[in-house]
Amino acid sequence: MPNWNAFPYAEPAYTYTLASLKKHWPRLHQGDCEPWPEDKAAQEAWRAYHAGDFARAYDTGLKAGPSGINAANKAAMIYFTYLDEDEERKLEGFQDIAKRCETLQAQAPDNANAWYIHAYALGRYSQGISIARALAQGLGGKVKASLERTLTLAPEHADAMIALGTWHTEIVVKVGTMMAGITYGAKKDEAVRLFEQALALNPESAIARTEFANALAALYGKSRLKDAEKLYEEAAACQAADAMERLDIEAARAELEE
Repeated sequence: MPNWNAFPYAEPAYTYTLASLKKHWPRLHQGDCEPWPEDKAAQEAWRAYHAGDFARAYDTGLKAGPSGINAANKAAMIYFTYLDEDEERKLEGFQDIAKRCETLQAQAPDNANAWYIHAYALGRYSQGISIARALAQGLGGKVKASLERTLTLAPEHADAMIALGTWHTEIVVKVGTMMAGITYGAKKDEAVRLFEQALALNPESAIARTEFANALAALYGKSRLKDAEKLYEEAAACQAADAMERLDIEAARAELEE
């Protein structure tokens, strides 16, 4: 089991029994459309993940084999996004996640989250090395392709829509509106549409609001600043159903304090 930093907001409400986990599964996975696993070890990995015991979720998920890889990968992706401050370790972590996803894609090509988590990991890695370097390495196309594959397999995958909205935003901001559209097919209005659709599918999502707010501020500046601030306020007021949501909400609160 990795020696990872502890989740700082542990609460009993985030610790589900297997029975209560199954009952609340549709709410907990409204964003990523992950199906309920039949394998007990995978169930335990997800139970640890939702409680914020990311190291145990990672370890248990890997030991469960293919049925637990999504739980292991998602635990790692949230951990490295929020709880590890070492930039080199984070980059290595995101690369490892992407490699495991590629193995799972070959084994189970219809597993939507093998593609979504792959895109997420490559996206975070790209942000870590700089969007310009990532585009030069062809990572932008890989991220987009994996997100589009996710949405083909799971058309109501709100988290993939959020990630794809962020992809459009970052490309436009980096290379400009005209070049983004011509070279990459990235567009401002498509980013907005994706965020709005994600919120319609998962109205309790704090991260959808935060990423939408970031996009509005980056794409439109002062003209949409009030809309962005409202989204940050809504995100900060969301109620967390698990550890990941709590981390999303705390991140939104930190944005408001700046």
